[in-house]
Amino acid sequence: MRPNSAASGHHWDGSPRTPHIRRPLQVAATSPSRLLRTGHCSRCRMCGNRIDLYQRTDQRPIALHPTELPVAHIPAPCRWHLSCGIAHPHSDGSAWCRIPHAVLCPHRTAPAQLSSHIEELRRQLAVRSRRLVDTGAFTPPPPPVSTCERSTEKGNPALPVVQLLLGRYLADRPLEEIRCVAQTRKRRRCSQRLLTSRTAAGRWRLLPASPQRGQLALPGMLMAVYDLSRLPYPEQLRWRTQRCPVHATAPGAADLALAGWQVFDPLRHAEHIHTRLPHAAASCQREA
Repeated sequence: MRPNSAASGHHWDGSPRTPHIRRPLQVAATSPSRLLRTGHCSRCRMCGNRIDLYQRTDQRPIALHPTELPVAHIPAPCRWHLSCGIAHPHSDGSAWCRIPHAVLCPHRTAPAQLSSHIEELRRQLAVRSRRLVDTGAFTPPPPPVSTCERSTEKGNPALPVVQLLLGRYLADRPLEEIRCVAQTRKRRRCSQRLLTSRTAAGRWRLLPASPQRGQLALPGMLMAVYDLSRLPYPEQLRWRTQRCPVHATAPGAADLALAGWQVFDPLRHAEHIHTRLPHAAASCQREA
């Protein structure tokens, strides 16, 4: 007998084949958040428990507990709700709300005057975190190091301050390690870096540590800032949205991660203020 290698619509036992149709995900152009649902889920670096990441109204990320909780058991300052993918710091009038993970994280100090329901949730997360450690599924982070030790091999700050679009932002990693947040055709996060040899680079400069709108002023000092303000507007927008040159011109591509920028505050981020230029930039200026 010759095996029949021709493709058919049935299995060997006669059952019909049901082909798996891949359903593409699309983001509406008018959506305030371009982050896909798969990019929201993550795990806390401190305790290993699951968290959901969302953007706030001020475009800063916030980690929320993945489960909705009854409003009656949550204090008013801890209530959050979601609308169009954006987290808002109050309840929406329903009987349920979300709560920041920082309130429940067992690795953090418990806030004062917690309800019995929240304290029980903290104990449950502490037990779950201990189980993850015992089974080897989670490794606690090492103790924090000083700002002087957190520097790259090139002498650049580990968390640089970048000036673009008439504002200053604090990055969440060195400049050479900032990745594109867009989704590729293979449904994976793009591996391209923002700073490459084919793209226009900024310049390290010593600029006054002047506050932005709504921030308190500091005594006059100069700080090292990676200045991108001289680049064209589309290039600055590419850095702000954290996209590589290919995905910067692809508005239909969604994001698989939140952009790692924080609005720089001289008081809150005082440990990241450097009064000297990085070694690589300083040596280049001396040679010039």
